[in-house]
Parts: sequence; C-alpha cells; structure tokens
Amino acid sequence: MLELTQLQHDMAWPLSILLAWFIGEFANRWLKLPRISAYAVVGFLLAPSQLGLLPSSQSPTMLLMANIAFGLILFESGYRINLRWLRSNPWLTAASLTEAVLTFVCVYFLVLAFGQTETAALLLAALSMATSPATILRVINEQKSSGQVTERVLHLSVLNCVLAVLTFKVILGLVIFKTSGNIWNASYNGLIVLLISAALGVTFGVLIPAVLRKANRLNQDGTLAFTIAIIFIVALTHSLKLSPVLATLTFGLVVRHRRIILNSSQRGFGALGDLLTVMLFVFIAATIEWQQVLAGISLGLAIIFVRQLSKTIGISIFSRVSGISWRKGALVGMASLPISTFVILVLEQTRYIGVDLVDQLAPLAAAAFTLEIIGPLFVQRALIWAQEVPEKKEA
Repeated sequence: MLELTQLQHDMAWPLSILLAWFIGEFANRWLKLPRISAYAVVGFLLAPSQLGLLPSSQSPTMLLMANIAFGLILFESGYRINLRWLRSNPWLTAASLTEAVLTFVCVYFLVLAFGQTETAALLLAALSMATSPATILRVINEQKSSGQVTERVLHLSVLNCVLAVLTFKVILGLVIFKTSGNIWNASYNGLIVLLISAALGVTFGVLIPAVLRKANRLNQDGTLAFTIAIIFIVALTHSLKLSPVLATLTFGLVVRHRRIILNSSQRGFGALGDLLTVMLFVFIAATIEWQQVLAGISLGLAIIFVRQLSKTIGISIFSRVSGISWRKGALVGMASLPISTFVILVLEQTRYIGVDLVDQLAPLAAAAFTLEIIGPLFVQRALIWAQEVPEKKEA
C-alpha cells in the first residue's frame, strides 16, 4: 500500500499532463475548442480540493516550473511588441491607459460596494487591470491568426500586464508598510523590485544577442540561448523574490529592438514550449479550490462583467482615431477577457515571498476559474469574427 501511494504521488504530475494533452487534442480536433481551455478543465478537476490526484501542497519547484513556462511565453510576447508602432500611433497607448484606469476605478468601487475592505478593493482592482499575454499568445499561435485585432490585443495585453504589475507592486508595498511599519521591506517589495527586475531583463536583452553575434551562432543557437537565459532569469528572480513577469517581458522587448529575428521554428520554443504550456495551464487551474470559487462567486462574476465592460468601452472609444472600425475595436475588447494565468502566478509568487493574499481575495478564484475556461473561447471567436484566422480553422 505504501509503495502504491508513493507511485501515485510520483506519477501525479506526469499523468495529469498526459491526460490534459490528450483531452486538449481531442477538444481541439473534434469540438474546435482552444487546447488551453481543456488543459484548465483537467487541472481543476484533478486538483487536491476536487478529485485529489495532484498533491495537496504546491511545491516551490512546481511554482518555479510554472514561472519558467510563463516566462517563455512572456519573452515571446515582449519580442512581438513594436515600439515604433506605438510611437507612430499613440492612440493605442491612450486606449491602454484609458481602459486600465477605467477598469481599476470601476472594480475598486464595485468591491467596496460588496462590503470588502479598502485593501482588498485596491488589490483586486490592480489585478483586474491585467490581460494575460500567455492565453492571448497561445490562442493566436494555435489559430495562426494575423491582422489588426490580433496585433492590437497582443500589444494591449502586454501593456496591461506591465501596468498591472507596477500598480500591484506599489499597492503591495503600501500594504506591507501599513502592516509592519518596515519601510525597507515595503520599498523592496514595491518600486525596488520593479527596477531591479526591469534592469535584469535589459541586461540579458543586450548581453545574449551580443554573445551570439560575437560567436556567429545567432541563426543556429538563438532558441537554445534564449531558452537558457529565460530559465536563468526566472530562477534568479524567483530566488531573489523579484518579478519574473517584468524581467522576461523586458528581455523579449529588448531582444526585438536589438534586431534579432526569430524564425518560425523558434516561435513558441518548439516541443519544450508546448510541454511547458500544458503544465502551466494545468498548474494554474489546480491552484483554484472549489470552496474559494463558491465563496466569491457573486463578486467574482460581477468583477468579470464590470472588467469586460470597462475594457471594451476604453478600447472602443479610441477605435476610429487609431485606425480601425468600431466593430474591430469591440472585438479587441472582447479578446481582452483572459486574466487567470497572470493573476494566479502573481498571487502564488506573492505567497512565496511571504504575503498570502489568496484567501483574502476569494472573488479572484471565481473569476479565475471562469475565465480560465471561457477566456480562450472569447479570444478564439474574436479572431474568427475579425476574419484574421485562415479559413481551414473555421471549418
């Protein structure tokens, strides 16, 4: 019996990843659903608080692996950001700032109206600003979409991610200072973390391309070098309790503007990227407990509605002046629904540094569970309705 229990413990994650991959392929092939929605369903069902196949406690190693998977996707998201486009069309940045601020204000007052504390309202509002680049990019790659809606939703998701991290870290620093009165801890977990994380991304963004150019191995070893660098950055930021989100995004952004070209075989980091993606979305869903979902269901659903309305309005009002139709602006807003991957990993990272906010922010569990499944569907339909998906994908 002891050996059987040990075998179950050892095989829990490999078996879960295998099941998620199998069901994801079936769902995509026969039901035309995004694979990551299926991964999320499997992860949630196998979670310790549901069927209980996965371990009851999330190990630091699994959190590190999830952050590495997220880091690979964030690097590619940052790499695809065109700063020249943002400079030539400042209305995109204006749309991002407007919808982020509108989302923050609306969610903040909504949470207060539900009788939550001001701290909870501020933290929920900050996290609600984000749109998860991980979900957006995986659906874009899966659908092989291209066009105005595709590029705008990807750019806006990265901008939102950065704004949410900045806002969340500042508020977290204020919460720590209010609780402990230690100004160093508050500063370190606020602006100092952001500055060091961004500097780390910039450093590697300059260093790695320079080494590859010097060795004349840019075309042959680009993917391997960037993968190793991302793993190192995530491990270092994880160990030093910095922000792997900001570091990897900055790394990708700097590499793009160092004129490094990733060919099609390098996008998504191949089989390693696909494997870690399955693990990532299973891990994210497995952290969500059914009790938390029930406890915060009413406020969680209200946050989803208010957040989506705020984002759609904030983006749509800049549609015409930024060069697209009202309809496409609304589709960009519709595709901005996903949030779960970003939120769960930020909260897990926050718990790792010693600040447990998961239980205090139960409404996020309900929102994360709902959006982990339907978010990719919204992105998929928005891209298809925008006619940016090859015809064979609509069949």
